[in-house]
Amino acid sequence: MIKNGTQHIASLRDGRQVYLNGQPVGDVTAHAAFRNSIRSYASLYDYQARDENVEKMTFVSPDSGNRVSRIWQLPTSYDELVERRAALEAWSELHYGFMGRSPDHVASCLSGMYMGADVFEQYDPARAGALRDYYRYARDNDLFLTYVIVNPQANQSKAAHEQEDKYLAVGIVDQDAEGITVRGAKMLATSGIMANEVFCSCIQPLREGDEMYALSFAVPMNAKGMKIMSRKSYEESATSVFDNPLSSRFDENDAVLYFDDVKVPWERIFVAGNTAMCAKQFHATPAHVYQNYQCQVRLMTKLRFLVGLGLKISEVNGTNTFPQVRETLGQLAAEASMVEAWVYGMEAKGTVVNGFYVPDRNMLYGSQVVTQQLYSKVLNTLRELAGGGMIMLPSSVRDFENPDLLRIIEKTQKSPVCSSEERVKFFKLAWDAVGSEFASRHNQYELFYAGASFVTKGHAYRTYDWQRASHLVDSMLGSYSLNQELSTPRAA
Repeated sequence: MIKNGTQHIASLRDGRQVYLNGQPVGDVTAHAAFRNSIRSYASLYDYQARDENVEKMTFVSPDSGNRVSRIWQLPTSYDELVERRAALEAWSELHYGFMGRSPDHVASCLSGMYMGADVFEQYDPARAGALRDYYRYARDNDLFLTYVIVNPQANQSKAAHEQEDKYLAVGIVDQDAEGITVRGAKMLATSGIMANEVFCSCIQPLREGDEMYALSFAVPMNAKGMKIMSRKSYEESATSVFDNPLSSRFDENDAVLYFDDVKVPWERIFVAGNTAMCAKQFHATPAHVYQNYQCQVRLMTKLRFLVGLGLKISEVNGTNTFPQVRETLGQLAAEASMVEAWVYGMEAKGTVVNGFYVPDRNMLYGSQVVTQQLYSKVLNTLRELAGGGMIMLPSSVRDFENPDLLRIIEKTQKSPVCSSEERVKFFKLAWDAVGSEFASRHNQYELFYAGASFVTKGHAYRTYDWQRASHLVDSMLGSYSLNQELSTPRAA
């Protein structure tokens, strides 16, 4: 199945229990806090469904023979991985890299788990079978999945089972022949309000005694007993599209999910009570690599957009010929190109694992470590290029309706390359990307979506070829010695 935007929007009118500002939301597709962003996601499905994009965005299901989204493709070669990346990149360009939890993210994670289903098989063949069946179901129904894989922070010095509230994090209440009942909270359901289903698990290390929290399952977003508590909506706070062009249309939202005794059937459960399997589902399979490879493809597009903003800032301000500004732009260009090179390197250095082509882990984690440091740096560079131009702007589009204010705007908003209206329009966009509350959330997201920096650095440490590096040092040390120096006759 290949759905279009209208079908996706209709699928969200399912009675899900979303709460915002103390009140139930009702139809999320019509609410001012979510409707524009939902339509932005719908545009991805419309793009995918167009006849001219069929080859780029879809492939033939090996089971049904029908066309399905390429986000579910399981590459077996370098060429197939590149084909899949072209689809991911095309989608990322539609949201300029600002929708981090677009449908291709969790699809990439679940596809990676499917590639490593034999790992699940070692612990429980029935759960491995459930995983394989659910992957096929999600693929063939073109589902938009989000995930919640982090526990509420609370007292981080204690294990999950040591918290004051036993059911602070999602845990098993009971189980029977039909499935398990779960209770507790998970974060962060990024894009959950716009998604069809949620994959619930735990990527954090679990300790002895945490067995009841070792879970992996999927449920619809309208599952009975599940409450979705939205954070503040930047879309709802946006004055207009002109004033807030990004936050008014690309606020993917984040939410806390509370499972109030939700029943999950066995056919949707992939891990239940096994801490070892819970730990291995991400890193002993290609799941973690595939989901974060998708992130780097998206970030490649986002940095390209931000570098474009930098160039435009210099042009609008008339500083693009200054040597020091060109030096700054050159640095931005080099940094964006570096991430692009890393993506291509992940692909070129990939290996076949169990018949599937997997991007190179070390190249991936190297990129993540650097981009966590890079994103804030890029934003600061754009601030330096813009100066006060992103702040000294009309309060809203309504100022243009006042003839007296319009006269002042035309007098003060000057540029060598565009009109006053165009200058205001551009710097409103720049501020939304760099300095707004929406932009601040994105800065935080890019810092932590893959885990804290010590986590990503740990991944880089574990996957680097230290033996090869050490061999070079040892080879150099072995090429000379003190005895050789002392026994060698010296010239008079």
